[in-house]
Amino acid sequence: MFKNIFKNPQSYLGVDIGKTSVKIVEIRKIKGQATLVNYGYSEEASDFSAKNLSIDTAKAARLITEICSRSNIKNNNAVAALPSFSVFSSVLSLNHIDKKDLAAAVMGEAKKVMPLDLEEMILDWKVLAETPSAAEQTPAVSRDEADGQTNGNTKVLLTGAPKSLVKKYVAIFKEAKINLLSLETEIFSLIRSLVGIDGSVVALVDLGAVNTDIAIIANGLPMFSRSLNSGGIMVTKAISDSLKVDFKRAEQFKLDLGSSLNDQAATPLPAIITNTIAPIVNEIKYSLNLFQQENNKQIEKVILAGGGANLPRIDNYLSTILDTKVIIGDPFARLSYPLDLKPALDEMGTKMAIAVGLALRETI
Repeated sequence: MFKNIFKNPQSYLGVDIGKTSVKIVEIRKIKGQATLVNYGYSEEASDFSAKNLSIDTAKAARLITEICSRSNIKNNNAVAALPSFSVFSSVLSLNHIDKKDLAAAVMGEAKKVMPLDLEEMILDWKVLAETPSAAEQTPAVSRDEADGQTNGNTKVLLTGAPKSLVKKYVAIFKEAKINLLSLETEIFSLIRSLVGIDGSVVALVDLGAVNTDIAIIANGLPMFSRSLNSGGIMVTKAISDSLKVDFKRAEQFKLDLGSSLNDQAATPLPAIITNTIAPIVNEIKYSLNLFQQENNKQIEKVILAGGGANLPRIDNYLSTILDTKVIIGDPFARLSYPLDLKPALDEMGTKMAIAVGLALRETI
């Protein structure tokens, strides 16, 4: 998504600027294989009082610089992602539109659905082509390839980002002295790192610190998306309030809880966790049911990402509630890396999914 600024280099940084953390992954294609070169991250905040890093230019730039220095990252060519909760996406359904009229039709619909004036947004769109013989198949085609697709209904994936947000990201990387090659939305990074070429209908659930993003993916494209103002910090806050301890100690209690549960596989999740994440779980269930009812398609599995996916046995718990296969995403599965790094990568894997997807953008 969005425009490339420089010629693609040989090695790429994926830089994920979250609300409370920055994650960086460096990937290079070596002998045809995407290879992990380096990585680093910094979780700067642990409560609701911290300023969102994506709008704190100086702090985000400083963290990027510190991570690169600490991790000995030399490459300064990066791909970054705009947060899903700040980017608007919609699937448009256009009837009997010829190629020559498609751009105008998309812009006309964009005026109706975009939350801001079009002059304040950067827009991008892809045609989702449907054929009469295989209506279930919806591969993406470029605008130039859309010629002749006037079979009654044309579906278009429309994405828009506020220009003010894009300017913030450009300023962050300029201050960090990093070449920003391109920007895309987080969901496309997650698709690249966790779904790949899987053409089945899957749900991606990114359990972040402050937000949870839900997306339904069909043939590698997001057909439904939803962002919630709830995340893993809520669990920490619940523990903090219940035990009357600060956030730092509550985080430690959560880690200790995870260790104890891993040793007792039959032990259910504590009520303090299930009660706290209940609103998130209900929204996930609602989103999956809504998509399946409106599209008459069965979701085959749910893939979890984000730090919240590290909650003990969250996959088993959600699988039971949703009556669907739930797996923890492994963004490093498609990369080559030294085997002695596997324990560390397994531990942090879900947190790094967006950064890995960004760095993979031009290497696969």
